[in-house]
Amino acid sequence: MTATATLTVLPTSGALPGTEGAVGRLLRSHRPGAEPLRVLSASGQLGYGIVEASLERGLARQPHFIGCDMGSIDPGPYYLGSGAMAAPEAMVRRDLALVIAAARRHDIPLLIGSAGTAGARPHLAATLALVREVAHAQGLTLRLALIDSDVDAAVLTRALDEGRLQPLDDGEGPLPLPTADDIHACGHRVAQCGTETFRRALTPEVDMVLAGRACDTAIFATLPEMLGYDAGLALHMAKIVECTSLCCEPGGRDAILAELWPDHFVLESMNPALRATPASVAAHALYEQADPFVVEEPTGTLDLRQAHYEAVDARRTRVTGARFFTRSQPTLKVEGARWVGARTVLLAGIADPVMQGELPTALAQVEAKVRTLMPLSEGQVWTLHPHVYGQGAIAPLPVGQARAPELGLVLEFIASDAALAQTVAAVFKQNLLHHGYPGRLSTAGNLAFAFTPSELAAGEAYRFAIYHRLEGEDPAQIFQIRQEDLGNTASATHSANTPANTEACPA
Repeated sequence: MTATATLTVLPTSGALPGTEGAVGRLLRSHRPGAEPLRVLSASGQLGYGIVEASLERGLARQPHFIGCDMGSIDPGPYYLGSGAMAAPEAMVRRDLALVIAAARRHDIPLLIGSAGTAGARPHLAATLALVREVAHAQGLTLRLALIDSDVDAAVLTRALDEGRLQPLDDGEGPLPLPTADDIHACGHRVAQCGTETFRRALTPEVDMVLAGRACDTAIFATLPEMLGYDAGLALHMAKIVECTSLCCEPGGRDAILAELWPDHFVLESMNPALRATPASVAAHALYEQADPFVVEEPTGTLDLRQAHYEAVDARRTRVTGARFFTRSQPTLKVEGARWVGARTVLLAGIADPVMQGELPTALAQVEAKVRTLMPLSEGQVWTLHPHVYGQGAIAPLPVGQARAPELGLVLEFIASDAALAQTVAAVFKQNLLHHGYPGRLSTAGNLAFAFTPSELAAGEAYRFAIYHRLEGEDPAQIFQIRQEDLGNTASATHSANTPANTEACPA
């Protein structure tokens, strides 16, 4: 059962008239310098369990707003490509219930970014459905702003043709430019919205923002910037607190509180056992960054080269010195994942040191044999992707380093259909199990299996085809914003009288 909902489509600029919400009350009442702006980061990836005791400690400090990051591309291309959420639905519902109830109880704004893991339309819709469910169950009334981050294929193909789609160097080398076919083949294509888009969403009547794919920093830096705080300090604070207490010793998932002043901010974990030290906070600049001193945002560059970290006490650190330089034209990071095939995984262990030494040759020989045993029909293809743990699966072994006494073998088979992937894995397993190699002493079998069947269906496989920088596009034309009233039909007339000049994301 869902809450009663009315929709309001926003124009690209300006706010609708209406009852003042939590955002309007904050913007009207807070004055920088009179007191710190208290920012509570409740979750670094909503849906994996908010520590309720730490959240309550944070609420006792009377925060001015709550922010939660909900997504990332860290889980890989599957979630963006498929439209599925990574976090279990039951846990997402639980965490949403905690933060929505907290925000309404304290009458403060709640901002959530990268809804449903990858932040595409299916993720936003699934998260919105849970928000409606929670609001109905709690009997809440609130106005929600939604940000749609999907990008039309035509926008990207035009940018590709005009040289405005550029590679990103994330420290591991840039992904090659996609082809037009790659762009169209991606099930979902998203851009990361920044503070300029959140600013459009945070009109005075809003209580909560739920965004599709978003920069983590935008969740926490936009309201401070709107209140007049320094953009460099606000973005640096946001870059740290979006991961909650990961910046502490020892790191954790507990809520963290930032107290932002005009010339500095102070960080404190809401878990009394965790310490935000100068070293641990400064080290967090390495997180997800090829360059720890430069952070690129849609509208400019955050420069941390003059950042200074100073202990306030054993558990808190004061941070100063970050600077923000605006660029003349905004740029957007865009992401897209295309389907590769159906995946089956074969798991095995190898203890024979002779077999370990012969493994690369053995895998190649068995692959060739299986291809002769299994002629393919038209349109059928399969590929093998071996991962040998203990022999460089994670990182290349240093020269001269001996291999591990036991190897963990993960063979990934990706095929044009699930039945073919499963068949190839089964035939490959049996042939590798009894493959003869020089120096072999026993014919009993080359592999050890933890369980049967040892070949496991692993769903659909995707790859990132788009992970690039988009130039020359107005964010206001990319990111579409709409409002929805939950638990209240009184504002239904707003929808009828509002120009529908932006595309609403699906409910």
